[in-house]
Amino acid sequence: MSLEFQIHHTDGAARRATMRLPHAAVETPVFMPVGTVASVKALPQHFLEELDARIILGNTYHLYLRPGHELVRRMGGLHRFMSWDRAMLTDSGGFQVFSLNELRKVKEDGVEFRSHLDGSKHFFSPEHSMEVQIALGADICMAFDECTEYPADYARARQSLDITLRWAERSKKYFDEHRHERPWDLHIPGVEDRGMNHSGTGLRGEGPDGFAGLQPNLFGIVQGGMYKDLRRESAERLVEMDFPGYAIGGLSVGEPRNLTLEVIAETLPYLPKDKPRYVMGVGFPDEIVEYAKMGVDMMDCVLPTRAARHGMLFTSEGRLNMKNKQFAEDQGPVDPECDCPTCRRYTRAYLRHLMVAHEPLAATLNTLHNLAFYLRTMEKVRAQIAAAKSDAGTAAAPAAG
Repeated sequence: MSLEFQIHHTDGAARRATMRLPHAAVETPVFMPVGTVASVKALPQHFLEELDARIILGNTYHLYLRPGHELVRRMGGLHRFMSWDRAMLTDSGGFQVFSLNELRKVKEDGVEFRSHLDGSKHFFSPEHSMEVQIALGADICMAFDECTEYPADYARARQSLDITLRWAERSKKYFDEHRHERPWDLHIPGVEDRGMNHSGTGLRGEGPDGFAGLQPNLFGIVQGGMYKDLRRESAERLVEMDFPGYAIGGLSVGEPRNLTLEVIAETLPYLPKDKPRYVMGVGFPDEIVEYAKMGVDMMDCVLPTRAARHGMLFTSEGRLNMKNKQFAEDQGPVDPECDCPTCRRYTRAYLRHLMVAHEPLAATLNTLHNLAFYLRTMEKVRAQIAAAKSDAGTAAAPAAG
């Protein structure tokens, strides 16, 4: 059995749904915090639970290099390794390898690259990416793809799409043959006794509301550069392969925002309405709201955590730079409309002091607020869709995969 995707309400193109995964039920549209190396930077897992984050991301490339997927497999998968009992998605490693530029060489079989850590040589094929992601134990894995750079001429985008589609077929074949090797079923003496259900939600597979027997899932990734006909072809051919969910990749790589919107708008109609749709690597708060209204179900971005570490906070009053002197004696909360732990307890003056003093606590408190703002933003979007009262049916529809 694969994931279940149940649409509850619609409001125009937007839809509110529940995606049931092996480790959690995820309400969509959802923003997914990025935990690159088995950690959402600067934030302990219990804070993510307090914010009610149901799904986070792990990065295949970085975790493969350090600590290594085989080590994580022996630990029972990422969930046990990092004491996170809710859902997790891993990317394919394709974007990170793409970012290495001169350190990579793309071939039909896969990509040869050198580690950014020590220069050692490695090779990622679609099959190896699947092996690594299965070992990590993600609820959702991503097909191995080549992220097309921007700008890219038509011939280059065509070539990149062709290899991505061939890799998608190879990814799915390997994944379907090996998905049963998920590490969360392993019996590891001493590990089970640590008490994984920290959040007390019963979200684990063996919990009262859990989803025992569910398998990990593989999503296909639509590529094709900024060319509408290539995007359509990519979507249609991936749909023929029958993935349980689909992502739109290759965006936020330097293109103007209006072009991002055009590509998403052009691609969405060719993706199944009864399966989750994921736009990768986006965006600012107003952008994720706009994408959700277009019918996107899942989004992720490093922006809220990265901005937090540099002192940029997102609020109902706009963006604030906490390094600014104007906050030196400001006794108000970061955002008077926010009830996150940071806003409930600390002042703008104190947060500015932490930033100016280069105190590590600044990163934690700032990140806590920014993620709360993003997650609450999506919560409001879901409430607005539900309030539209356009009933989309209540029967759960298992997605094929």
